[in-house]
Amino acid sequence: QVQLVESGGGIVQPGGSLRLSCAASGRTFSNYAVGWFRQAQGEEREFVATLWRSGTTYYRASVKVRFTISRDNLKNMVYLQMNNLTPNETATYYCEAGTGGSKYRNYDYWGRGTQVTVSS
Repeated sequence: QVQLVESGGGIVQPGGSLRLSCAASGRTFSNYAVGWFRQAQGEEREFVATLWRSGTTYYRASVKVRFTISRDNLKNMVYLQMNNLTPNETATYYCEAGTGGSKYRNYDYWGRGTQVTVSS
């Protein structure tokens, strides 16, 4: 079992930055790939970024040059650095653990999410 707790969300102006954190518990956390998804109100959950155990990353095209996913297995932490945010990226952001990739069905564990609001 893996438990995930996201933090770091908040209100930021367009063009601003936020760093999301995800604290994981469970001895086997390092065995999983991790990912970030987001869900805007009234919309479906969508893929943002994934990080496989090999260190390979994959991003949604619209965030590729602005977001960075990383992890610290010693601290059981996952991070998402988000730069140059836009209003349409307002959403609840979820940390997930599983086999990785862009498909939601590839993930077995997820947290309750952290709200990111991009507004002037």
